[in-house]
Amino acid sequence: MAAATPKKRKFTFPSAFTILFILLVLIAVATWVIPAGLYDYDADGAPIPGTYHSVPANPQKLLTSALKGPINGMYGIENDTGNVDVWNYGELFGAIDVAMFVLIIGGFLGVTMKTGAITAGIAWVVSKLKGKEKWMFPILMTIFAIGGTTYGMAEETLAFYALIITVMLAAGYDGLAAGALILLGAGIGTLGSTINPFATGIASGFAGTTISEGLVGRLVILVVGTALGILFVMRYAERVRKDPSKSLIYDQKAANEKQFMTGGSGAESVEFTGRHKVILVLFFLAFVVMVYGVIPWADLGLPIPTWWWWFPEMTACFLFFGILIGIIGKLGEKTLVDTFVDGARDMLGVALIIGVARGITVVMNNGLITDTVLYWAEQAVSGLGGVGFIIVTYLLYLPLSFLIPSSSGLATVSMPIMAPLAQFAGVPSYLVVTAYQTANGLVNLVTPTSAVVMGGLAIARVGYGTWWRFVWPLLLLLAALSIVILAGGVLL
Repeated sequence: MAAATPKKRKFTFPSAFTILFILLVLIAVATWVIPAGLYDYDADGAPIPGTYHSVPANPQKLLTSALKGPINGMYGIENDTGNVDVWNYGELFGAIDVAMFVLIIGGFLGVTMKTGAITAGIAWVVSKLKGKEKWMFPILMTIFAIGGTTYGMAEETLAFYALIITVMLAAGYDGLAAGALILLGAGIGTLGSTINPFATGIASGFAGTTISEGLVGRLVILVVGTALGILFVMRYAERVRKDPSKSLIYDQKAANEKQFMTGGSGAESVEFTGRHKVILVLFFLAFVVMVYGVIPWADLGLPIPTWWWWFPEMTACFLFFGILIGIIGKLGEKTLVDTFVDGARDMLGVALIIGVARGITVVMNNGLITDTVLYWAEQAVSGLGGVGFIIVTYLLYLPLSFLIPSSSGLATVSMPIMAPLAQFAGVPSYLVVTAYQTANGLVNLVTPTSAVVMGGLAIARVGYGTWWRFVWPLLLLLAALSIVILAGGVLL
């Protein structure tokens, strides 16, 4: 009897937590190898070019760093730098306020979704476009893009696949066009995040800038990118409607129609009530208030009251609107509290990732190697100029986004390095934020580590290879758009 062939283990890409913990240990090792050094800093906490100097080493203990790093990262740096007087990064870059903000946002989103307002609103749009299904592409992709640019709409989109795919198949389109409508709509919106607290907000906080800075450039990316996405998907969809054999998943046509058009499709109608409309108005008003609060109107010379908001005030804003929406949605005291807590629980992983990622910066700072890395990078980019620097930064964030799929984690771990480095090249910090979020958003349209990408494709019954074959020309267009806007931001 032949021996059973041992089953080969399939490689599974490590989670963001594992990757960040490995980086944490490697950075602790690096503090024993990389020379310690510091810049002199100005009153605003920015490194002064040409002032780098060596200081006594302060190597970090591996076990202690791995265990205490994330905890110190949440609270800000314990000034564990021996006898060296070092500017306290933790005063600006502690992560506890960011983590709390993420948790409250989770509760706010959970309560809003519980009221059914978002689901009912989109279902209402779909029902109104019956017989005019081609207009679903620009209208729904714009709606999903607004969700992406305001709060990073991602996992929430999975609820709409069955409904929209069913309608699209009935209109003569295929599952790929329907899936692309959702995935690219929300994804391009996140790529062009304007006020997204999870991408723009967190990155801006750790870069020492504000959400309002760079808003115009990000708005251009959002509008032009969404338009490109709409035209790209509509072109394919209309080609399939005229000739179904042009579909990239034509061999699945019969099976898909059986799956989605014979019951169990989830395409049941949902009543869109007046209460739902009020809730949606309040939902978007929360983001409007947040943006108003963080814009320094006084510095812009405008006679408008300036609130000087940042994370504590923004957190309180979403807490208030979350409670208000729950009350108007008649959730009841227990349901409101439970739903808010469940929504916050859904974001707990993100909050912890921020702490772990911030712990890497803590270890680097306490090991006195952050400024050394800055100094080496300053020498490396000194001849590039502003345009060259921002393009290289964008290209660097592409592989980093794959290695660290969490947008919040990537922002937390990279911004304390990249933002000061930009100053040496004469590039505003907000452009580094834009480079990070556009590169990260591009990768998250196709990365196999994303549950949103793989889950959405699975529901739409689209193979991952087919998705790449379909979307790669659009990826090139979006990358080119991002680079042009970034370069223009340096030159203007």
